[in-house]
Amino acid sequence: MPTEKEKLSILSEMIAFAKVNNEIKRSEYDFLFSVAQQLEVGKKIFDSLFTENVEHIIPKSLSARIVQFHRLLLLMNIDDKQEMIEIKRIHDIGLKMGLPPGAIQQVLVIMHKYPDKIVPPELLIAIFKTYYN
Repeated sequence: MPTEKEKLSILSEMIAFAKVNNEIKRSEYDFLFSVAQQLEVGKKIFDSLFTENVEHIIPKSLSARIVQFHRLLLLMNIDDKQEMIEIKRIHDIGLKMGLPPGAIQQVLVIMHKYPDKIVPPELLIAIFKTYYN
């Protein structure tokens, strides 16, 4: 389980990603709050992340980075439309987390083959594994 600082960093990064197109839709907020609940972060603290800056911490393990990338991918596809700025941003975030550019690109292409652009977790893991073996 991530530390409290890591949890807040995860959520803060997701909130910043959701704000990239200058608005947060209700469906995005609800998804973000569900992630906060999974991470056991209370509503008051969660809501404060929309206005407060939090230290950004890159997840240490590969699996934690892949999970965070997947969360961002799900968040991007909640409204069933991807703007170029979101695609560029998720690509950049993946690179900053140290994920392989080829794997990131492959996931961004393959997502269009699935309902609601939700890449099955086992496929996402398999894609990243091929780049690490």
